[in-house]
Amino acid sequence: MKAPVSWIREYVDLPAEVTTEALAARLTALGLKLEAIESPRDTITGPLVVGRVLTRDPEPQKNGKTINWCTVDVGDANGTGEPQGIVCGAHNFDVDDLVVCVLPGGVLPGNFAISARKTYGHVSSGMICSAAELGLSGEADGIIVLPADAGRPGDDAFAVLGLDDEVIEFEINPDRAYALSLRGVAREAALAFADDGATFTDPARRATPAANADGYPVVLDDPEGCALFVARVVSGFDPSATTPGFIARRITQAGMRPISLAVDVTNYVMLEIGRPIHAYDADKLTGPIRVRRAAAGERLTTLDGTDRALDTGDLVVTDDSGIIGLGGVMGGEPTEISATTTRVLVESAHWDATSMFRTGKRHKISSEAGKRNERGVDPVVCEAAADRVVELLTTYGGGVAEPGVTVVGSVPTAAAITAPLDLPARISGMPISAEATIGALEAVGCTVTRAGDDLTAIPPTWRPDLNDPYDLVEEVARIVGYDQVPSVLPTPGAGRGLTRGQRLRRRIGRTLAGAGCVEVISFPFVGTAALDQLGLPPDDPRRRAVRLANPLSTEEPFYTTTLLPGLLRTTARNLGRGAPGVALFETGSVAFPGDRGQAPIYGVDRRPSDDELAQLMDAVPDQPLHLAVVLAGERERAGWWGAGRDAAWSDALGVVRRLAAELGVEIDVRSAALAPWHPGRCAQVTVAETGALLGHAGELHPKACQAFGVPPRSAAVEIDLDVLLAAAREVVPGPEFSTFPQAKEDVALLVDADVTVAQLEDALRDGAGELLESIRLFDVYTGEQVGAGRKSLAFALRFRAPDRTLTEQETGAARDAAVAAAVERCGAAQR
Repeated sequence: MKAPVSWIREYVDLPAEVTTEALAARLTALGLKLEAIESPRDTITGPLVVGRVLTRDPEPQKNGKTINWCTVDVGDANGTGEPQGIVCGAHNFDVDDLVVCVLPGGVLPGNFAISARKTYGHVSSGMICSAAELGLSGEADGIIVLPADAGRPGDDAFAVLGLDDEVIEFEINPDRAYALSLRGVAREAALAFADDGATFTDPARRATPAANADGYPVVLDDPEGCALFVARVVSGFDPSATTPGFIARRITQAGMRPISLAVDVTNYVMLEIGRPIHAYDADKLTGPIRVRRAAAGERLTTLDGTDRALDTGDLVVTDDSGIIGLGGVMGGEPTEISATTTRVLVESAHWDATSMFRTGKRHKISSEAGKRNERGVDPVVCEAAADRVVELLTTYGGGVAEPGVTVVGSVPTAAAITAPLDLPARISGMPISAEATIGALEAVGCTVTRAGDDLTAIPPTWRPDLNDPYDLVEEVARIVGYDQVPSVLPTPGAGRGLTRGQRLRRRIGRTLAGAGCVEVISFPFVGTAALDQLGLPPDDPRRRAVRLANPLSTEEPFYTTTLLPGLLRTTARNLGRGAPGVALFETGSVAFPGDRGQAPIYGVDRRPSDDELAQLMDAVPDQPLHLAVVLAGERERAGWWGAGRDAAWSDALGVVRRLAAELGVEIDVRSAALAPWHPGRCAQVTVAETGALLGHAGELHPKACQAFGVPPRSAAVEIDLDVLLAAAREVVPGPEFSTFPQAKEDVALLVDADVTVAQLEDALRDGAGELLESIRLFDVYTGEQVGAGRKSLAFALRFRAPDRTLTEQETGAARDAAVAAAVERCGAAQR
């Protein structure tokens, strides 16, 4: 929210000596966080003047662009009194319009120096400025066209544009919609300087005409969605009337763009009072206005030109011709104000905030009106806001207010909140008396009554965020001052520390870091597109995900069932920015729906009972903790020492083995086929002792690599950390060393091609017995010498005894026993 300081001072009599910085500091202390202080004059130097366009000649260019060669009267500001020749690429102005010109020698924000230069075949001596170029707005859609009464050519434009006026930009929390207006900011400023005698003048306090039977007919079919609808009509409006300079200036200072008088007035009142207003061309309306929910299949073309398929949850405004607007979010094209509008219907309605938020999210509409309606706006000011719009339209647009006044519905009543008087003191830790508590609540607008040790507060109509006793605590604490909260260090309990799970997870993190992996955190949300990119089949359990009620993006409405999509996108991003190789890991929860019904919702006024907590937890989806690793690109660098190599499936499996060894978990590895891994290079990992599935590791499928933009043959791991941690040992015994020599035996075995290395290795290990120290595959051969459908696997067997030197007979017997087990279990033949 951008608030010009001069506008704030109109509604609160701040002491003259209060600086903008002091005002911003006090308001920040009250919860309106300072984002920036804008002082436009400090960023613009040189001649910035009012100019009148004398000629405007469009000239098409070879690149398809059309520029305007203009002559502009800038008075004596250029030192000669002659018209200034300027090239301009915008097209939203015409001859005789007043514009803002910066002449050679001027410097615009961003240290953009202006000089006379040749461009498009002309010498352009200056620039006709847009609001964005002057740092007044982020919008650069056309240059600034000043009102006809803005001044004469050559006049200083700083005062005309309000560039001498400092503007404070605040970051407004979602629960403080009242502060999205000058009315709200000024009210807070009066609170901040109450001790200095500052008082607040409410711009919404005005006498309004009573409702009568002559108003435009309105019917509310959904009073829950629209509790109050006020309508006024102005006839005889001059559509060519220009927006007064002060309105255009303040709208620009607030970060919006002036459009036309009718539109600008509604925006001005929204900024002033906080109530979004919509204006209809009354001559385009047919029959009474109705507010209802949309029916299935209905559509509307909104003011932004988008044809939208409506949802049955959308609140719509209709007349006899059909839908004419999305209530509280955006109007429709059928009744849009145009250059021929002479009769304006002003709508000021109070909309259900939840419906507004869902409709805006559903249709991806972000408007200034929607931002306020979806947060909750003061319902009491509907009539005052409509009357203020009518006043401005009749004053500056030449119209006449019709006598009819429509007020349908009623203002929702605020529920009373009862709380102990000492609750703010107990929660905040500050010594707040009962009188200070009552005074603070009354200062923010509450009506407070006291009964013994309790108080009952009725929140003001502009504070729909005050709903329970702890909201009142927050209000009291911020008025007393958060800086008064005592700084007290909590006393830690004896014997506490990290839990077993925390210690093991830290060990996992250190192990992966030691393996060269870097931890990342990605959003845990996915859509069907990401699951398609992984190549998951339709019946894969990972496609059955928990849908979020209020997703950040409609393209990713599910809570993820696998960590790989986010990790692969992060991998692609890092490789795309020049990283030769990437080794990333992430730990996080995934979710699987449990079909156990909807979770109950309990109040915050008490602790749920054990049975209620059990019901609540029973409805929560299963959320196992997963670990995922992606290895892509260069794994070992090339150099003078030799050739490098890229990451491969063996690196992924090595990560799992390293983790298992660090946690003292014996694992079994078997070949498997599971998307998104390559079916021939995927390993299924289980816990040897229990057989519990730990996860999968291996090379990613080429199609998955291509879909996510990672190099071919990239490798990945995803395991269930809950399973791993359950089998882990906090204390892993150190290795036992023998001082006696090692005996070496190598065996080469012929087996069928479908026999896996793991099967043969298990047989050799079981047959060799306790003397076997290690076993390692060192050669695989297929070819004519071993025959079709056969392969040769060579293993290095290492034997050692802890208490003696092994004899040749003992080593040979152990080797022969290992081979015999392989022959019996795998059909092997020794070469």
